[in-house]
Amino acid sequence: MDPQIIEIPHADWHSVPANDAWIRALEAGKVLYFPNLAFDLTTTEKRFLTPEIRDPKIRNISLDATGHLKGAVATLTDQAQLAAMIQRFRANARTLIDGLLPRYGDALRMAPTSFRPTRVETRSQSWRADDRRLHVDAFPSRPNYGERILRVFANVNPEGAPREWRVGEPFETVAMHFLPRAKPYSAWRARLLQMARVTKSLRSEYDHLMLQLHDAMKLDVDYQQDAEQLAVPFQAGSVWVCFSDQTSHAVMAGQYMMEQTLHLPVERQYDPASSPLAILTRLVGHPLI
Repeated sequence: MDPQIIEIPHADWHSVPANDAWIRALEAGKVLYFPNLAFDLTTTEKRFLTPEIRDPKIRNISLDATGHLKGAVATLTDQAQLAAMIQRFRANARTLIDGLLPRYGDALRMAPTSFRPTRVETRSQSWRADDRRLHVDAFPSRPNYGERILRVFANVNPEGAPREWRVGEPFETVAMHFLPRAKPYSAWRARLLQMARVTKSLRSEYDHLMLQLHDAMKLDVDYQQDAEQLAVPFQAGSVWVCFSDQTSHAVMAGQYMMEQTLHLPVERQYDPASSPLAILTRLVGHPLI
């Protein structure tokens, strides 16, 4: 397996340039790793590094596009300061992406920005939600018709603990392994799911297949153990970027992380033919959206 991690030495959010080799690697499903690109917290902000800051009924603390903070248990003053911290990370993440991937530009759609103070290895979850199993991201209620899921992560652990991932096989290898097991797409069932408001829009065949891959990967215990994969400790004070709908990954351990998701129309990629939509379309032999 070709190296799945591309290490980039830059240490300034504002100085990472567009680089053809890095862009090709990212759009091929590899992870861009910036071991020296820290998101530094102020002394005031460091007091938010406690799991008690999160509402136990909410998975992560998040800040939406309007500046509304969700999931924090804190005074109004602390919530405002926490929101400012998350907003600052959002601005840094966008600066990084704009420098590295200028063609994406105004096509990017910002999702809520999250702060994740919970320890991964002690979190209790269903098999489908358990991100400690290798998977590619796909969401049951939110069809996206091939829109890309680009993510920027930062490990802000104050004790130096790494964020431990497993990074698996290239997307096409995963798809060729699991597509023969996929249940056939049913347009009438997709309509029923939309009518029942299980999905926010009509699930396309692409979205159906992505969910089939996601679930089949997580359910296959042998695959989780035997698939070609790499254990990657993303160190405290580092940043990494990947298309999480394409990069096979599992999050094994760690605590205190910032995360920014950006959505990108597939046609605005530098190489749309490298996208999961293009790969799945080629493998099944007919249009999926």
